[in-house]
Amino acid sequence: MAAEIFIKEIFKNQILVTSMIALIIAQTIKVIIGVIIQKRFDFRWFMGTGGMPSAHAAGVTALATSVGMYYGFDSVLFAISLVFAVIVSFDAQGVRRTTGRQAVILNKILDDLYWKKVVNEEKIKEFLGHTPFEVFVGVGLGALIAFLRG
Repeated sequence: MAAEIFIKEIFKNQILVTSMIALIIAQTIKVIIGVIIQKRFDFRWFMGTGGMPSAHAAGVTALATSVGMYYGFDSVLFAISLVFAVIVSFDAQGVRRTTGRQAVILNKILDDLYWKKVVNEEKIKEFLGHTPFEVFVGVGLGALIAFLRG
């Protein structure tokens, strides 16, 4: 009974629901783009990182925009949400993208070592971060979804 009440309360939170919708739509767009480009479907794309658009940016932008629309763009809650959105978006295109570039280099090193029969290690995931454009599109998508749900 308590779990049922909890779930009902969660779905009453329109700011949370809007943010989750933005995340799901952005991630679904990535899967559709993957199917079009690679001519195949991979369920792991629903949970993967990187790609167009940035689901991170879409989700946190929808959060900040919804908070601003509900509590006012001059509220403390909007300020907190906006700073959070900026930090997450910066991380999505900065730190995680750099980590992905390092993974490319490390995988090349592992390939060289493998072909020389020195070591056989599992490759590191290379597609971790976003380009600034992918983040920009995610931000736009998140704001649009928040305004449409307004």
